[in-house]
Amino acid sequence: GDRHLSAEELHEEAQAAGVPVSLATVYNALHQFTQAGLLRILAVEGSKTYFDTNTSDHHHFYIEGENRIFDIANGPVTVTNLPDPPEGMEIANVDIVVRLRPKRPE
Repeated sequence: GDRHLSAEELHEEAQAAGVPVSLATVYNALHQFTQAGLLRILAVEGSKTYFDTNTSDHHHFYIEGENRIFDIANGPVTVTNLPDPPEGMEIANVDIVVRLRPKRPE
């Protein structure tokens, strides 16, 4: 299935599998795959970046404190009143990340 991985997580998986690869090499490969359209970048928490194997247009839930991302099931997600882009630019895509946390006791 589709996965959402950080470079650090993928590096740890490679190390656990006995693959001798540096974190820099993992980053470089992930960015090359992204440029080739094989992965999609998700920036969700400051400098924390995830790579999504599902490159189709879709949106995400992000669980705060757990650093977990999962796809929002295909359905109507509507964004209205987008700002006009600057002169000479057009909107290419809108990425939505809905942040979740456990309900607080009432």
